Amino acid sequence: MSKQNSVVAIFGSHHHAENAVRQLQEDGFDMKKLSIVGKDYHTDEHVVGYYNAGDRMMYWGKMGAFWGGLWGMLFGSAFFFIPGVGPLLVAGPLVMWIVGALEGAAVMGGLSALGAALVSIGIPKNSVLQYEAHVKAGKFLLLLHGTPQEVERAKDRLEKTQATETAVHAEPVVVGV
Repeated sequence: MSKQNSVVAIFGSHHHAENAVRQLQEDGFDMKKLSIVGKDYHTDEHVVGYYNAGDRMMYWGKMGAFWGGLWGMLFGSAFFFIPGVGPLLVAGPLVMWIVGALEGAAVMGGLSALGAALVSIGIPKNSVLQYEAHVKAGKFLLLLHGTPQEVERAKDRLEKTQATETAVHAEPVVVGV
């Protein structure tokens, strides 16, 4: 898969992540370029999500309203159980990259399918390991993909939210060749 320019923000709660998504939407960012990954510990005991033929996810877990609202705004959604990470709820284009990693057996060098998907879009392995640790700890990853300019603009916006950390993974912008 081709490399993507991305900004990644870490959020300690689903409320903070949801507020950031809404702020990006209000600022005119393309919601089809936004992904979110999170874990709900209650899914360890009960399967509470499924993918149906209507291209919609349903979720009745502890954070059902949160995920339901995001799935209405973002492009694509899925529930995965990834060994080493656990049950994940994912919305946005990252779903496609995780499925590609699973289908292509692209799980590489000790990375999970989530990690392999992040590496495939140009995020360095050392950052991927940190992001996986954040997800395992119950935090939420919000990723926005786009041009280097879109990614920088999104980073500026996300730094004004309650993100605990933001990072850009992008090709350098070439000015006047």
